[in-house]
Amino acid sequence: MAELALSRIENSHGVNLKRGLHHQDDKDAIYYPQFGKQIRAEAGQMAEHYEIFYCLERTARKIIAEALETAEPKTWWNPTRIPQIIYIEVQKRIDRERDSGMTMRSEDPLDFTTFGELAEIIKSNWNVFGSIFSSIKAVEKVMNSLNGLRGPIAHCTVLAEDEALRLRLSVRDWFRLME
Repeated sequence: MAELALSRIENSHGVNLKRGLHHQDDKDAIYYPQFGKQIRAEAGQMAEHYEIFYCLERTARKIIAEALETAEPKTWWNPTRIPQIIYIEVQKRIDRERDSGMTMRSEDPLDFTTFGELAEIIKSNWNVFGSIFSSIKAVEKVMNSLNGLRGPIAHCTVLAEDEALRLRLSVRDWFRLME
């Protein structure tokens, strides 16, 4: 909580208290100050929401992968288990990333799915996920809400105060689905 409070002080006053691992290297310090104070403050506020969503999305992928691997060890990533449209789109994304010449983000095809596609994978494998989540309709509702909140976070726009609260409540809803 102290770290969060210090981050808010840094963001609201545009200061750098030079603490922790979240600070720029000296060479980056040349460029970062060229961003306006308001934009830097917004980035600091949004970093908290990004961190929450990053943790949620990584956790969701892990739950999905573990459940599907338990159901069908080592061969669960196939067009009978994964909806064909998602399977094809993921392969296109993998090929496009490989062809870019940049480092691949992952060897796991699940890391190339969108958040919305994760919901479709859960729904299309309800025989596996019905024992993990309480209701398919609730999963759909919570995932749709989270997907809507993901947009401003992923596309660098400020999340309104109400939506920040909605994000926290939706994350709670996500975990409640597994009680």
